Amino acid sequence: MVSLDDLTDAELRHLARRGAEFAAGRAGAGRPLSGLIAGAYFAKTSTRTRTAFSAGALRLGAQVIAYGPGDLQTNTGETVQDTGRVFAGMLDVLVARTTGDPAELRGWAEDGRLAVVNAMTADEHPTQALTDLATLLGHFGRIEGLRVLYLGEGNNSAAALALALARFPGARLELRTPPGYGLAADVLARAGAHAARCGAEVTERHDLDDLGEPFDAVYTTRWQTTGTSKPDPDWRTLFEPFRVTADLWKHSPDAVLLHDLPAHRGEEVTAEVLDGPASLAFRQAENKMHSAMAVLEWSCAARDIEPRG
Repeated sequence: MVSLDDLTDAELRHLARRGAEFAAGRAGAGRPLSGLIAGAYFAKTSTRTRTAFSAGALRLGAQVIAYGPGDLQTNTGETVQDTGRVFAGMLDVLVARTTGDPAELRGWAEDGRLAVVNAMTADEHPTQALTDLATLLGHFGRIEGLRVLYLGEGNNSAAALALALARFPGARLELRTPPGYGLAADVLARAGAHAARCGAEVTERHDLDDLGEPFDAVYTTRWQTTGTSKPDPDWRTLFEPFRVTADLWKHSPDAVLLHDLPAHRGEEVTAEVLDGPASLAFRQAENKMHSAMAVLEWSCAARDIEPRG
């Protein structure tokens, strides 16, 4: 699962539902990954995702081998395809967060024996979106028909959210992004195609005018995504109007707040909102583990992986 587009509609909905079942303690007993080995390669900093997949794998019975950014021979020139062949002979599933192109993950998966899960690349954060879906499903009991407002940069979390919500009939995602910091054109086109096919709606604007009907959820992310820098030295001036404040709840008094964390209080969201009664941000963070368990369970079952001798 390098991209959400690798999943069928049924698989996407299954993973959202299964994550919510794990979160609610309704997933059933057992350790379906007993005897399996999961690799966790994180080339970028990670608190929630790395802990979620490591803890989730252990809870499901697998053992975990962790790799940091300086640990692999890809740093000395070995190809990702060769590395993937080696991994495939020793690991059952690899969870990877890299610094760039998802083609690197597809290179690891090229051998065909190894289940590979994208724990974030520069363009998409698919397991974050599965967490978001599980959180919405756990809170509202449905995803179909929900209206979600996203405020901030069209980053990898926003891309995954668009590609995910577009697959649920009646769901409406409205992205309000600063000028020049919207979703990549190809992502917006892919999300739009899913939405047209599934009866959903994904739109993007670069202002905060005409919010229309109240929203069920308001979503934001850190402005400095994964520590990246922005070429425009005055970028904060463009981002200021897109801060999530309590004023939004005058428009949507029953909305919940989603945030993928880490948060910078006072930048993308005020402390009053992040720590207030509408916030699901820390439940959402805990749900990363539950969604990771759903992904690991599905990945190994989809590959029909059994313990090795």
